Amino acid sequence: MKNVFLALFFVAALLACDMPKKEVAAPVVEATPPQSEIGDPKYADIGKIGLGQLASGDIDGWMTNFADNAKYYWSGGDSLIGKPAIAAYWKDRRTNVIATISFAYDIWTPLKTNAPQNKYDQAGNWLLSWYQTSVTYKNGKSLKFWVHTDYHFDASDKIDVVVQYIDMAPVKAALAAKK
Repeated sequence: MKNVFLALFFVAALLACDMPKKEVAAPVVEATPPQSEIGDPKYADIGKIGLGQLASGDIDGWMTNFADNAKYYWSGGDSLIGKPAIAAYWKDRRTNVIATISFAYDIWTPLKTNAPQNKYDQAGNWLLSWYQTSVTYKNGKSLKFWVHTDYHFDASDKIDVVVQYIDMAPVKAALAAKK
């Protein structure tokens, strides 16, 4: 009797192995893009070229990268709204205030933000930059200081937001120095 049960078990096992298997579909998992990722390096090129144009005094060339409705913010709360206001500010600065300006030790990080992190954040293409600024003012005073600048690009790859983080206290002190 024991042999019969073993034989039946062996036959059942063989039959089970030969049975067609039912395919089970893998669960569909929708890929969620990350909150942010490294962006297109072309934005770093735009930033580098623009900083060179600013240093050389080519404000018109630099402004070709800006959208008409661009906003320029400083960490202290000051701002400029619109391409004409930004151009006028920097033309005056380069003509009447700054004798020479140069930038060194620059770092450029393009960033694509897929989902804003808060209500002040914007999705899209950003360029984060850090650099040392060396400036000599028309009054003869010179300074070296670090600047961090964030650029946001619109759908046409034009800069529509600039946020610049700078300690203005030494700049204001240099400009207040007697000639």
